[in-house]
Amino acid sequence: MAGVRDFWSLTKPRITLIVLLTSAAGMVVAPGSVSSLRVWLSLIGTALIVSSANALNMWWERNLDGRMARTSQRPLPAGRLQPSSALAFGIALALVSLPLLLAVNLLTALLGVFALATYVLVYTPLKTRSWLALLVGAVPGALPPLMGWATVTGRADLGGAALFLVLFLWQVPHFGAISLFRATEYESAGMRVLAVEKGEKAAQRTIALFTVFLVIASVLVVPFGVARFGYLAAALVSGGAFLAMAFRGLFANVSARWSKQLFALSIVYLMVWMAALILDRAPQVV
Repeated sequence: MAGVRDFWSLTKPRITLIVLLTSAAGMVVAPGSVSSLRVWLSLIGTALIVSSANALNMWWERNLDGRMARTSQRPLPAGRLQPSSALAFGIALALVSLPLLLAVNLLTALLGVFALATYVLVYTPLKTRSWLALLVGAVPGALPPLMGWATVTGRADLGGAALFLVLFLWQVPHFGAISLFRATEYESAGMRVLAVEKGEKAAQRTIALFTVFLVIASVLVVPFGVARFGYLAAALVSGGAFLAMAFRGLFANVSARWSKQLFALSIVYLMVWMAALILDRAPQVV
């Protein structure tokens, strides 16, 4: 059973669950209807391809993980799994996911493959070279709601792009906060995250700037026809709270407490944002 738990941990189940929620939100708010079978094929295929990306990422970064206390007990650096087993597992998950996503439609499958390739082949190796890996990694991280949208509509139009943009921008303050309170660990492992490469003040300014963009993008969801004005009130209140916390960092000394609070609030914000979207639109699955 220990081996099963180790393979399970390679998929980063908590991250995968959040991804599935964003994908489901994209389906709920997309115009039109879709069969329950197609919904399940999309969700299962998305879960598998995201799990594949996570497993391959952990395979690639096994040596870096061994240098950090919080990741040193992961299955690969701890020696509980062989690298070849993790690699085969990640590839197998990707291969199983593809026919499921193709059964949904070609666009959803292409978006999934693009997300996997970008995350594993571009974002992962770039993390040790430049903080810009954050922006590259934000692309596959923002594709699941667009995949959900494409599941229903078969298109990647303005409504789906609006969802993508919100998730893309959200990731900068979210991971920027992590780069601040884990800067020492990342630096010792050789990862060029935002706070390590640009410094704490630059990280704070970047977080504040992208949070402004995030709030604007969350409002644009309404004129793009994705949500109605009931959603707008929740977006403005939650966005205002997130923005206030982000700007607080500009007027105070950088502290682990503030960055951890910002990180926690970013997760709350994402959950509120998704809930507001879903509650604003009745489910359209038949």
